[in-house]
Amino acid sequence: MTLEWWHWVVFGFVLIIAELAVPQFVLVWFGLGALLVGVAMLLVGFGVTTQLFIWTVASLAMIVLWFKVFKRGAHKTRIGMSDAYVVGEVGILTKGVQPFGRGSVRFQKPLMGSEVWECFADEAIGANDRVRVVAVEGNLLKVGRA
Repeated sequence: MTLEWWHWVVFGFVLIIAELAVPQFVLVWFGLGALLVGVAMLLVGFGVTTQLFIWTVASLAMIVLWFKVFKRGAHKTRIGMSDAYVVGEVGILTKGVQPFGRGSVRFQKPLMGSEVWECFADEAIGANDRVRVVAVEGNLLKVGRA
């Protein structure tokens, strides 16, 4: 059996659609590699070995490019992060906070992997007010008026 160009295109779309079920954002690169092989096969015919080689090299190159270039700095996690990274950041309350109650704050850029965080404050602060992070206590941010 020989692989035709449309086999690669179908295989590529199947992998890209399968990415919806796999939250790692890796299958899409293999799917794009298969689409690349399908286009190359449409323009110039290759043997099966060459097709598999092109697919493997293209997929791995896209994965390396994604993790080394485009996703640089996005791997920061909450574990082991110091308070100094977070304290002083300014955000907008999306849900008002009362003393000893919880609210939520949204930041312009992701902070420790998330744009929205649960927070608390020592004073009542209304929704849509600007707040500054004062401290980190567990999974909650302590905020004060900015």
